[in-house]
Formats: sequence, structure tokens, C-alpha cells
Amino acid sequence: MKKVVFVVCFLLACVGMNFAQTAPAKKEGAKKEQTASAKKGAAPTKKDGSPDMRYKANKNAAATDTTTKHLKKDGTADKRFKENKKKA
Repeated sequence: MKKVVFVVCFLLACVGMNFAQTAPAKKEGAKKEQTASAKKGAAPTKKDGSPDMRYKANKNAAATDTTTKHLKKDGTADKRFKENKKKA
């Protein structure tokens, strides 16, 4: 009886190792999407999509984008800030 249990356990272990060695199928769609966005000439980004500030192109873009407007949650201008008040 011990021999039968040992043989069954050995066979199950061999089958388990066989499945562990197979590589998962690679997704081609995700790879094509990344290469398409890189070809557009866009500045390098991090994995989360934010610009990578180690690159000169991103630093220049951040320096020129200083015209921030303060907006409320509904999208209208927040009048507490000087740049949103009407000039008289």
C-alpha cells in the first residue's frame, strides 16, 4: 500500500512540474500599443503615464507650462486667485 501511495504522489509531482515549466502566452496587443505611442515622438513617460523628468524634453515642457488656472470642481474659474479675477 505504501508503494502505491508513493508512486501516485511521485506521478502527481511530475505532472505538477511539467505544468510549472510551461511559459504563459505573451500578449501581442499590449506590446503593439506601447510601440505605437513611442513612435509618435512623445516625450518619455514612466510606467504610470506621468512624464519622466530626467529627460530634457519633459523638463522644457514643464517650464513652458506655467500658466495654470485654478478651477473649482465644476470647472469654473476660482475667483480667490489673482489670475482668475477680472482686471478693472
